[in-house]
Amino acid sequence: MEKVTIQAASREGIGVKGALSQIRAEKKVPAVVYGGHKEPVSITVAVKDLEKIMKAGKNTLVEMSLNGAQELVLVKEVQFHAVTDNPIHADFQRVSMKDKMDVVVPLKLEGTPADVAQYGAIIEHIMREIEVRALVSAIPHEIVVDITPMTINKGILAGDIKLPQGVELITDAEAPVVHLAIPKDDTPAPAPAADAAAQPESSSTKGKKDEEGNLAKDTKDAAKDAKK
Repeated sequence: MEKVTIQAASREGIGVKGALSQIRAEKKVPAVVYGGHKEPVSITVAVKDLEKIMKAGKNTLVEMSLNGAQELVLVKEVQFHAVTDNPIHADFQRVSMKDKMDVVVPLKLEGTPADVAQYGAIIEHIMREIEVRALVSAIPHEIVVDITPMTINKGILAGDIKLPQGVELITDAEAPVVHLAIPKDDTPAPAPAADAAAQPESSSTKGKKDEEGNLAKDTKDAAKDAKK
């Protein structure tokens, strides 16, 4: 498995005002190394080295030179500035080539299902990474998922994914990863019926109106006679 080699230095002045600003001004990133049945160590690494690791891909094995010793590590987390998007902190975990690890691996979709062209189906990527267990030497950067055979009636679950040799699935096998959705019909609904007042009168409606009109006229005439 390809490794990325970097230099690191123990971090001094922890808790001292302005120390972090000075580190970042030197184009370095504060970090911590932990695990491996050893005490955590606060360190600094060069921004260019951190970028080199991230460019190599997720779960890249890193050989770190620290205080004259070699540490085999993986990047577990990188925090970025909310505005500049520059890295502001990193976590490294010590690993052993003899041990299996539980790690999260990104999923990459490849292929186009026939139902996309035939029915206008939409690909919905629900789960973009899965958790797996493997020896450090067998941890993949990403796992490719061929979605060509997928249909509207059958999506892909985590358990359907073909894993590389030596990699075990930790994520629930029944968890949905990707499926096809039928787009909603955008045909406009028919216009509501015209107001009853604007509709032509039927004979039954007209007769009722005439009857009501005559009744009102008779009532009015009777009132006039009573005044005489």
